[in-house]
Amino acid sequence: MIGFPLLLIPFAIYAVIAFLMPFDWNVKLYAFQLPSGLTYEPTASDAFLAFSLLMLMFEFIKSTKHGKSLVEHFLAICLVGGAGTAFAMISPTAIMNQPGAPPQTGNSTFALFVAICIVDLLAGFAASLRRARRTIVVEQPPVAVVPGSAVRAEPARAEPLRTEPVRTETARAEPVRMEPPREEPATHVEPGAEPRPNPFIKVEPKIQ
Repeated sequence: MIGFPLLLIPFAIYAVIAFLMPFDWNVKLYAFQLPSGLTYEPTASDAFLAFSLLMLMFEFIKSTKHGKSLVEHFLAICLVGGAGTAFAMISPTAIMNQPGAPPQTGNSTFALFVAICIVDLLAGFAASLRRARRTIVVEQPPVAVVPGSAVRAEPARAEPLRTEPVRTETARAEPVRMEPPREEPATHVEPGAEPRPNPFIKVEPKIQ
């Protein structure tokens, strides 16, 4: 696995050309005749930016598949800092004492390259954070499985339900005791004596 940002390759190529030879990045490389009748003439700066975008695509593929280490993130930060410093503060033509040469770093081509490096840095951080969220795994204790032993699933036994009969209590008819009527003893009446009036018999007076 590659352990450095791939955008270091176009940056190294640009630095070698800028410091070793006066080169005009606006030189036309080839002329293409379009079906519309126009002529497209790409320059060296267009080819450099296309190569930088190709390296950026490979960097995206590498970061999403394998991730980025801390060393790669650190090198990406150094690349953005070095490219930005070269764009704003370094003039190769002044260092090489070439006053008539075109500017090598302070131009739109190198400014777009710095923007590509910033995109690579931010995309690498985003991909690493998303990959870290996906790789969170809850460790579970291993389960020992004996080879050759199959676990038989026994069917659940259905126990019969016992239904007890409902006891219905019938009302018992108790016998009613009927007492015989009491007979009063007959009063003995002596001959010649008047019968004693019964106090329980109501005597009504006779009306003449």
